[in-house]
Amino acid sequence: MLRSDLVTPAHLSRSAVIYIRQSTPHQVISNQESRRLQYALKQRAIDLGWHENDLLVIDSDQGITGSSTQGRDGFKNLAARVSLGQVGIILSTEVTRLSRNCSDWYPLLDVCGYMNCLIADRDGIYDPGSANGRLLLGLKGQMSEMELHMIRSRLTAGLLSKAKRGELALTLPVGLFRDPTGAVHKEPNQEVQSRLELIFATFLRVKSACKVLRFFNDQGLLIPRKNRFGDVVWKSPSTAGIINTLKNPAYAGAFVYGRTRTIRAPGKKPIQKVLPIDQWRIRVNDKYPSYISWETYEKIQNMLKDNYAQYDRNKSRGVPRPGAALVHGIVYCGQCGHKMVVQYKNSTRYICNYLRQQHGSSVCQYIPADPVDRKVVEAFFAALSPIEIDIYTQAMKQKRRANKQVNHALVQQVDRLRYEAALAKRQYMQVDPENRLVAAELERRWEVALRELNRAEDALAQDERPSVTPLKITAELKAAFTQIGQKLPDIWDTNLLSREHKKALLRCLIDKVIIHRARRDLVLLRIVWRGGATSSFDIPIPVGSLAELAGFKQMELKIVQMSKQGQRDEDIASALTAEGFRSPMHDHVLPSTVKAVRLQHGIMRNPSQSHPRQIAGYLTVPQIASTLDIPRNWIYDRITKGVIHVTRDIQTGLYLFPDKPETIDRFKKLRAGLIEQMGC
Repeated sequence: MLRSDLVTPAHLSRSAVIYIRQSTPHQVISNQESRRLQYALKQRAIDLGWHENDLLVIDSDQGITGSSTQGRDGFKNLAARVSLGQVGIILSTEVTRLSRNCSDWYPLLDVCGYMNCLIADRDGIYDPGSANGRLLLGLKGQMSEMELHMIRSRLTAGLLSKAKRGELALTLPVGLFRDPTGAVHKEPNQEVQSRLELIFATFLRVKSACKVLRFFNDQGLLIPRKNRFGDVVWKSPSTAGIINTLKNPAYAGAFVYGRTRTIRAPGKKPIQKVLPIDQWRIRVNDKYPSYISWETYEKIQNMLKDNYAQYDRNKSRGVPRPGAALVHGIVYCGQCGHKMVVQYKNSTRYICNYLRQQHGSSVCQYIPADPVDRKVVEAFFAALSPIEIDIYTQAMKQKRRANKQVNHALVQQVDRLRYEAALAKRQYMQVDPENRLVAAELERRWEVALRELNRAEDALAQDERPSVTPLKITAELKAAFTQIGQKLPDIWDTNLLSREHKKALLRCLIDKVIIHRARRDLVLLRIVWRGGATSSFDIPIPVGSLAELAGFKQMELKIVQMSKQGQRDEDIASALTAEGFRSPMHDHVLPSTVKAVRLQHGIMRNPSQSHPRQIAGYLTVPQIASTLDIPRNWIYDRITKGVIHVTRDIQTGLYLFPDKPETIDRFKKLRAGLIEQMGC
């Protein structure tokens, strides 16, 4: 029996714990010799004097790293038993099995030293309560932590070295495969190749992943994906599947390593953050056979980023949508510089609420959208007028090319389904009819394959049929397409262009629109064109009253002066409009505005306007309201609700009340709530 001077009867009176751990599930399965060595520590404990009944094996941490205590319930159980004084010795093949982190190792040494618990490995037995034992165990713990770092560094260095050459065997997306020699080729299945090419071509045509999804669903086309075993399967298209295809740089022939970064927050699960292209760790172009060029890939990524509609955070324009605001997504605040959003409540307005969201301050600007949109469209037409493009011919070529691609995809889909149906038939015909369980399942698979084949053949037949209502292009419309720069204003307000099309056309030439409310009735507009050129405009906007107009005092003096000269309201309005004045809600002066200002200054056109209406023996609603100093609307509201019983006079059309003191008294009581109703 092997004994040690450190083992005392006090230690033997307590349990001996054998702690067993391997770092990964793969080691648990493949490294069986290490497992045997660790379990053999039971014999060493018996040799040291412990009885077999006093041995405790803790092996619940199998397949868990020792870099931390997270998830290691066995280690926590061990520490708890030591702190309760139940353990006399801890046995492990080496201290790396217990911990590879000094922040976890030293607390265990402190507890073991305080509770007089020994620690043993294959090199010897140590007393953590003694200076020499703690020194040796501390050095072993530091070496264990450093060893883990060195192992990780060597593995990472080798991995990065291989990645820099583009030779690291990363998982390839569907459409690419790696042969036994390590060379990467395109998927030999031509349907997979053409379907991937169709995804990229369709996105470049419709410029939105959601529109690509809608197009594939309308055509009844599936997309290739990989299952968990790496086999190609055909699935219904989804937004995630299409975006993953569009964002994968392997389709552009690039080997990329380090596209994501792991973010670890205390108390939370690690999350993967996708990095922008300029922050990718390693990129080797032209390493794989490509479906698109790298320039096309970068263009697609910019379009996807621009379509992402978080206007406040990433300042993207967002995909054109059917909203009424035409420059939504490209309009910026001229006061604080942040992107403005649209508010459709009551009316369409551009608002800058970034500072309110971030700092709780007031809204920076509210600006009506319609005047801004009109001026932007006018500037767009002026910039577009010299352009002449045969856009009709280009559109028809693009349409025919897209139709040809769709028809080719449908033909390939039918060919694949025919093969699958024939294969299902052969499998069914070869089975023993007496084996009913297998025969029934194979029959079901054959029926499913036939149904899928019939649907695909119907879709192909429908696609090949000529359109029942072919597109009729008149000579005038074709001329408008041919001379789009000159004819676009004529078709802008027709049903030929949707809101999405109008916004897309504006974004072809305009990079951003900056607006700033210089005065209550004036907005300064600056358009930044593609290429960097700018244009500036002053836009008069509607206001709520005459007092909010910048030149109202001057206009008021002119109205008074011209009215006293006997000029008509219409003539005064025309003269003031020619001088640049306007009404609050219009871009010109209305005769009604002139009349309102004239009446405020007591300038009457008819004698009847010089005094209020008087009816002998009766009081009108305005007269009663003036006598009692109450709003007229209060009286009209009670008449409407039936609280005041009165009818209109047939001749005058007015509500008339007897001109008596009792009438005023009843109104006072009704106002004070002393009576509920009253009559004339």
